[in-house]
Amino acid sequence: MKFKLAGISLLALAISSNATADTIKNISINGLQRVERETALSYAGIDTKKPVSSDDLNAALKRLYDTELFSDISFDTKGTELIINVTENPVIGVRAFDGNDKIDDKILEAEVQSAPRSVFSKAKVQQDVQRILDVYKRAGRYGVSVEPKIIKKPENRVDLIFEIEEGPEAKIDTINFIGNKHYTSTDLQGEIMSKESRWYRIFSSAETFDREKMNYDQELLRRFYNRHGYADFAVVSAIAELSRDKTSFVLTFTIDEGVRYKVNDIQIKSSVPDVDANDWYKYVTFKTGDWYNSDEIEKTVSELTEELAKKGFVFVEVVPNIHKDRETGKLSVVFDIKENAKVFVNRINITGNTRTLDEVIRREFRLSEGSVFNVAKIRESRRNIERLNYFSKVDIDSERVDYDKADINVNVEEKSTGYFNVGVGYSTVNGALIRAGITENNFMGKGQQISLNAGKSQKTTDYGFSFTEPYFMGRRLSAGTDLFYQTEDYQDESNYDMDTVGGRVRFGWNYTDDLSQYLRYTLKEDKIKNVNTASNYIRREKGKFVDSVIGQTLVYDKRDNTLKPREGYYLSFGNDISGLGGDDKYLKFDAKAYKFYTISDYYTFKFFINGGYVEGYGGKDVRLAQRYFLGGNTMRGFESGGISARDKRTNDAIGGNWMVWGGAEMAFPLGLDELGIRGRTFVDVGTTGKPDKVDNINDPINYSSSPRVSVGFGFEWTSPMGKIDIDFGFPVVKEKYDETEVFRLNFGTSL
Repeated sequence: MKFKLAGISLLALAISSNATADTIKNISINGLQRVERETALSYAGIDTKKPVSSDDLNAALKRLYDTELFSDISFDTKGTELIINVTENPVIGVRAFDGNDKIDDKILEAEVQSAPRSVFSKAKVQQDVQRILDVYKRAGRYGVSVEPKIIKKPENRVDLIFEIEEGPEAKIDTINFIGNKHYTSTDLQGEIMSKESRWYRIFSSAETFDREKMNYDQELLRRFYNRHGYADFAVVSAIAELSRDKTSFVLTFTIDEGVRYKVNDIQIKSSVPDVDANDWYKYVTFKTGDWYNSDEIEKTVSELTEELAKKGFVFVEVVPNIHKDRETGKLSVVFDIKENAKVFVNRINITGNTRTLDEVIRREFRLSEGSVFNVAKIRESRRNIERLNYFSKVDIDSERVDYDKADINVNVEEKSTGYFNVGVGYSTVNGALIRAGITENNFMGKGQQISLNAGKSQKTTDYGFSFTEPYFMGRRLSAGTDLFYQTEDYQDESNYDMDTVGGRVRFGWNYTDDLSQYLRYTLKEDKIKNVNTASNYIRREKGKFVDSVIGQTLVYDKRDNTLKPREGYYLSFGNDISGLGGDDKYLKFDAKAYKFYTISDYYTFKFFINGGYVEGYGGKDVRLAQRYFLGGNTMRGFESGGISARDKRTNDAIGGNWMVWGGAEMAFPLGLDELGIRGRTFVDVGTTGKPDKVDNINDPINYSSSPRVSVGFGFEWTSPMGKIDIDFGFPVVKEKYDETEVFRLNFGTSL
């Protein structure tokens, strides 16, 4: 009687009940080469001392097949003997990958299970093919094909070659948003990680489709809307459609914005003895009348939890409860202070950071191993890690390991943190220009920032090197250094040229998330030259002067976005003291205030005022390089240095010891958001003071402290080469000696 199992499907074994109960006394195995007989019998698990049923034999066959040691198995019976005939699977000699130019062998080796000296299995090879395909899909290559080639060798061995046709990288051709009424598609694209393929993103991975990245985009959209009042926001669907040629994707996010809510009521309730709810309202970071902001809710929870802990209430939990009224668009927030179980952080486990050091991530945590488990601080820690901008994804979850202990598991996905930029263009300030630079924001995985830049235009040449250590000496203290060299042509304004070379060391720290301070020391040399036809006020400064300056700036930043602010305000105050050696002695003070406000979700108003004052001491006048000039980017409608005290004889601008400049601006959409173009109108108001009295120079000057006013309109273009501003300014209040201009084209960023 013969019984055979072909493939992995089991055949019914028609063995009589007498045979299974009485006749099998011995087991023989034929076909073994490498596998020991005892090993095969152990896997078969047939006990000849007990009755053996057909079900037992079926189970034995399945167990033998599950070992993947055999490609074919059959059973024969001869009297009371069971004969097992096997054909062993071959052993893999060489395993190789061919055609994989974009994915390194080491990455593929870590994925596949078929390894040299392991038993060859067709099922395992097919699984490996799928794993290789998945690796390529994560890298954005969906047109890849993988063909396993088997080369038979003597002694029942085979070589396994995975032949790979990588195909083109699948870029994101278009990103569509459906259901967005209050924000444009361009606004939303600026909030997510996935980007549409453009020629200038050749060094970016953002335009490569990644399913996990798209999933994270949904979370980023939710956070964005939740920060701006939309507490009911939801992503209805997120669909990625692959083109027929498998080279591009169209992403479509269907969203439901929901109602935009304002905070109508804020309450704090406490069920903890000795905690009076009325004592804790001062730690709420928002007020009634504000738009709902999930970040402010979390910040308040963190503030309350931290302050409660300082007062000895360690094992408490602050739970925010939101009550919404969709009809009125108002909501109330109730913070419940409750007693919590005593749980401590056991371990913080970090995975996924192949390049970034663990320390860089750990130092962003607001709790440590052994400290009290705090959900609010975990959320704050996650935001801190995300703000590093080193990772495309940050996942944090907790796992209870004991009744009073929990592990915090952090998984990150790294992204490119370095970039090289080259730009060419034209500016009405500096003429034709070219710039190049290289920047790495996570140098050697230590979180250090390093950059090298160079620029050349018709009027300027500049070179710069910068290095920043964000955690100096292991503390939350940034330290950095800058080296710079610059030449500037001021012949049009004041008939002189200036070369500047020097360096700077700086330190910075945060008092809170919004309040920070920066300390700096600068040593530089200014050289005034080519002054043959210049004013006597300028000629006297010809030559080299060393400036040794220590300064500080205090910044309070409540803007919702540092690059494209729509809400919030920015305040700064700085002062410098020169005279710690060198040739100059002066005190300098600068202040800025900006307010941003958006109405109807499209029209953003900016109100601003800037002021500065410089005064010499120790018998020293303030030199030309430290004085204030208005015009150009400051006071549109006037040339650079167009508003200034002037020598009546030469009309050279000689600057002043103080200045005030402010105004208002409204930015609005033009229907060109896809191209990154927005319009604006503005009103600028400003004036400057006159310079110090200069010894032995009695040349008359033109000067007036009367305010100048200009109005105009312009365009802002976020171009592939950076931000470009085009403005048309028209002075409506000016002095007759002021230098004016109508059109200005400028490259660069401003507050």
